[in-house]
Amino acid sequence: MNIKEVAKRAKVSTATVSRTINNSEKVKPRTAERVRKAIEELNFYPNTHARTLVSGRSRMLGLIISDITNPFFPELVKSFEDEAVQRGKEVIIGNTDYNPKRMAGCIQRMVERKVDGVVIMTSEADPGLMMELTRRNIPTVFMDTGKPGPHTANIRIDYAQGIQEALQHLFALNHRRIAFISGPMNLESARIRHAAFVDGMKERGIGDHLMLEKGNHRIEGGAMAMRSLLKMSPRPTAVMASNDLTAIGALGVIQDANLKVPDDLSLIGFDDISFAHLTQPPLTTITLSRTQLAVTAFAALEALIRKEDGSHADYTISTHLVMRRSTGAI
Repeated sequence: MNIKEVAKRAKVSTATVSRTINNSEKVKPRTAERVRKAIEELNFYPNTHARTLVSGRSRMLGLIISDITNPFFPELVKSFEDEAVQRGKEVIIGNTDYNPKRMAGCIQRMVERKVDGVVIMTSEADPGLMMELTRRNIPTVFMDTGKPGPHTANIRIDYAQGIQEALQHLFALNHRRIAFISGPMNLESARIRHAAFVDGMKERGIGDHLMLEKGNHRIEGGAMAMRSLLKMSPRPTAVMASNDLTAIGALGVIQDANLKVPDDLSLIGFDDISFAHLTQPPLTTITLSRTQLAVTAFAALEALIRKEDGSHADYTISTHLVMRRSTGAI
C-alpha cells in the first residue's frame, strides 16, 4: 500500500495526502477528513523516512538522560513524551549511564536519525560533543551546562534554594554537625549541589572541618559514604545527600548499625522520587519537579525549532524542601 492508493481512494492528489499527513492548514477540514478515512480503510502507514527527505523535518526529538534505573528519569521521560505525543512527535531516548563515551554515542545516534532537536538532561558530556550539535545547527536544550545562543537554550536548576531551606530546617532542630554526600564530581549538577551546601554552612559560621563524602548518585554509593561517616568521631547528627537514591543507601547502613532515623541521626535526600515517601521513616527531601522540568524543556526546544524571538534563553526551575519524618531535633 502506498500514498497513490490513498489518493485514489480519497479522490485527491498525492500532494493533498502528504499535506494531510503533515497536518498542513492548506487542506480543507472536509478533505482532510476524507483522506484520513481512506488512510484508515487502507491501513496505510506513512513512510517517515520519505517524509523526512521531503520536509526536512523528522518529527523526532532526542532526549538524553543519565540513568534510566534512577526513578527520577523515567518520570521525566514520561512527562516529556506526553508533551511530544500530544503534538504528533516521537522521542528517541539516550541513556548515558554517567559515561562520556556513551554520551558520544547518544549524540551520534541523534545526528544520524536527523532529529529536529535534542534535550540533554545530564551534565557529563565533553563540551566538544555539545559543539557537534550546535555546529550542525540542531536546536539543543541543556540542563545546567548550556549557554544560550542561536540554536541553544539552558535550563538552570536552583539547587541552592532547596539546600538553603534544608539547612535552615536542620539548624532550627539544633543540628550543627551536618554531613553531605555528594554525587560524582565530574557532573556539573553534583558540583553545584556540593558548592551550595558548603556555602550554606559557611554562611552559618561553620566553614572548617566540614564532613564531606563522595557518592555516585546510586544506592551503593550512598551506603559506602555513610559507612565512612559513621566511623567519624564525633559522628554527624544529620546527613544531607545529593539525591534520594544516595539517601536510601545511607538509610540502610544507618539501620544496619542499629541506629534510628531520626532519633540518632537525621537524613535528607534530594529529588523527591516516587519512593521517597515509602521509606521507613518517610524521607525528608528536596523536591525537583520532573513534570515542570520536562514541560519547560519541551517548550524551550519547540521555541528553538520555530525560531521564536527570545527562544535562546535561560530558564529556571526552583527546588523546595519537603518535610517528612526522617528529620528530628537533638
